[in-house]
Amino acid sequence: MLKSVKRKIFRKRPPWLKNLIVLWFGTFMAGIAFSLVMPFMALYIDTLGDYSAAQLNFWSGITFSATFLVTAIVSPFWGRLADQKGRKLMLLRTSLGMAIVIGLMGLVTNVYQLIALRLLQGIFSGYISNATALIATGTPREKSGQVLGTLTTGQVSGTLLGPLIGGVIASIVGYRYTFFITGTILFLVFILSLVFVHEKFTPVKKDNMLPAKQIFKELKYPHLIIGMFITTMIIQASNNSISPIISLYIRQLLGGGNVTLVSGIIASIPGIATLIAAPRFGRLGDRIGSEKILGIGLIFAMLVYLPMAIVQNVWQLGFLRFLVGISDACLLPAVQSLITKYSPHEAAGRIFSYNQSFQASGNVIGPMLGSSVSSVFGYRGVFISTSLLVFVNYLLVRRNTKEIGKDDSFHHG
Repeated sequence: MLKSVKRKIFRKRPPWLKNLIVLWFGTFMAGIAFSLVMPFMALYIDTLGDYSAAQLNFWSGITFSATFLVTAIVSPFWGRLADQKGRKLMLLRTSLGMAIVIGLMGLVTNVYQLIALRLLQGIFSGYISNATALIATGTPREKSGQVLGTLTTGQVSGTLLGPLIGGVIASIVGYRYTFFITGTILFLVFILSLVFVHEKFTPVKKDNMLPAKQIFKELKYPHLIIGMFITTMIIQASNNSISPIISLYIRQLLGGGNVTLVSGIIASIPGIATLIAAPRFGRLGDRIGSEKILGIGLIFAMLVYLPMAIVQNVWQLGFLRFLVGISDACLLPAVQSLITKYSPHEAAGRIFSYNQSFQASGNVIGPMLGSSVSSVFGYRGVFISTSLLVFVNYLLVRRNTKEIGKDDSFHHG
């Protein structure tokens, strides 16, 4: 049966496109796996003990951040291994590991077990960075913007649709079954990656591997690549700064009604916009330059976050969240495209794993920033501070991409 499915899906398609089809689904599911529990994590923890509101906030914050903290620390180690052993092996490690760990979350009896599994989930992270490295190194350069744009829609839409899917499944079958269902789907991702993903990989011998310092020394534009890491971190921090307060802000705007469902919908709206827009911006980036798309996306994001502070109802917030999705469609694919174009293929595993470390750091910093700002300046202050953060990011990008604007050695399109 698998053979006939293989023939139908992959007839007359080049290898990089076959990989893209499977890895899009894989990154979509990995994105969902990371964000699925967000709408009910605090509620699930509440069922594991008798906690005060302050204790519940504390444990929810630790449980949420645990995965990303570990991801930020271990990503470079896995990236080094990916350059030695191949990216496909890393895809199998992370999809199988996540399937088991997330499935086990449905069996916990106290908050400490849940935190331990969330920490373990961080160790098995890396599906998205390895999928990106595999696609980036196997795709014709003139198509890299479009292809990475398409791949990014998998991750971003999975991450943003995850809360909605998680909320719906949890309300139908309960919290615990949500983890079992996610674990099963990730096991399917493992099988698909094992059977359908093909990698032409030349291993780099351990002795021949350049140390990280040397890789950055030999890059044509080291400032650009390091700048892109920082840009990725700020993009994630901006996207996640409103995560802790969005449902509370919606409750304030609604003044009653089904806050959980409306929060799930509002949290997921950007995913739909990103899904539609990212491949188009990727194609445009291949034509006019990814650095221009990145600059436009940051200005647009800044202008979208500001009015969120003065919305009067959830419909206005929903519309602005849709526009956030369009800005996301400009940002992450453009960053990945620039990293691909200006870094050596033999070090792609490590370069993309460093980028994932910065991305995970943004996932930790963002919610902390949002919680701190909202406790001092209220919910509306979070949107103003996020807009300022995006402006700082824009200035950094202008500075870091200035040198490639003058360079004629790379022609777009």
